[in-house]
Amino acid sequence: MDNPNVQEILEKQVLTVVKAVEDKIDDEISALDRLDLEDIEVLRERRLQQMKKMAEKRRQWVALGHGEYSEIQAEKEFFSVVKASDRVVCHFYRENWPCKVMDKHLSILAKQHIETRFVKINAEKSPFLTEKLKIVVLPTLALVKKAKVDDYVVGFDELGGTDDFGTEELEDRLAKAQVIILEGESSLKPSKSSAKTRSVRQGTNPDSSDSE
Repeated sequence: MDNPNVQEILEKQVLTVVKAVEDKIDDEISALDRLDLEDIEVLRERRLQQMKKMAEKRRQWVALGHGEYSEIQAEKEFFSVVKASDRVVCHFYRENWPCKVMDKHLSILAKQHIETRFVKINAEKSPFLTEKLKIVVLPTLALVKKAKVDDYVVGFDELGGTDDFGTEELEDRLAKAQVIILEGESSLKPSKSSAKTRSVRQGTNPDSSDSE
């Protein structure tokens, strides 16, 4: 038989939660009421400056080629790209179906994440980079932060193991590697990559690259 006091206890708990929410709202209203015109103007000016900085940053990103998915034609161009942008996703590809699947998703993400440069490079025409970065399986995405390859997405293994994965799955993987920015990204744990961080400074001898 149900305890007749259970309903009363639940009602009291609900009322307690409602009271706490009301108190929080009252505190926020009181804080706004205490703001004078000078305080409001300061907040407005601060917000305006933030918007101006973001607009300028977006302008700089677009000037660097962010917002579109482009191809690097020569290996030396790779170095200038990763030095110019803090976050770069570079697709090492060849002309096959899996790489075309990856192209489709990266084209979408490039437009959605203007904070990151999305590029691709033909692995078969880039022997120095493929050896230096130990690119074996194609497609491979090199995830570059501050001119260093920090992580890799190799094939489709982390994306469900098939070529019918969704763009959001790749987006989530890139966000975990912190090479793109999502709202609420602070709640995402950094990717635990098994790959070592490798320098991509131009002119480094391939023979001196990190061993596995």
